[in-house]
Amino acid sequence: MSLPETLFDYEAHLAACARGERAALHRLYVQEGPRLLGVAKRLVRDTALAEDVVHDAFIKIWNGAAGFDPARGSARGWMFSVTRHLALNLLRNHGRETPLEEDHQVHWHDNDGFDAQAHSARIHHCLGQLEPQRRLCILHAYVDGYSHAQIATRLDTPLGTVKAWIKRSLNALRECMG
Repeated sequence: MSLPETLFDYEAHLAACARGERAALHRLYVQEGPRLLGVAKRLVRDTALAEDVVHDAFIKIWNGAAGFDPARGSARGWMFSVTRHLALNLLRNHGRETPLEEDHQVHWHDNDGFDAQAHSARIHHCLGQLEPQRRLCILHAYVDGYSHAQIATRLDTPLGTVKAWIKRSLNALRECMG
């Protein structure tokens, strides 16, 4: 059974993982596994692949716990970022296309030779250039539809910082997309 986010000390559990305490990893899994699975399922749209992503994410969390830097964001946010990054890499590396619901279909009217697939690959490349916390802010805002305040709460980051990250990240994306 998971605890409310405010009562669970993610940083302490990551520090314990860094010291090799497997019980801490298990507690992190019990606490966040179902939510991380939900994130992975939304992205890869396949339960088995999502389970693989979460499994790989916890291996990466275990192996990377010592490198977690609380100055760069919350421990919980870092775990979500690791999971999201692995799911996006899976999609990018395997060329999988995630089908959209019929009412969300994008219909390109191409009079200028616009290649939607190349554009999508460029967006993924440019997103990959952003720092993980900033990329997560952009994805929460534009994929998940969260407000700046919701993102600040989810990432345990000041609202002003989130707004600045999003603004700078959008500028960086515009420049990268050129």
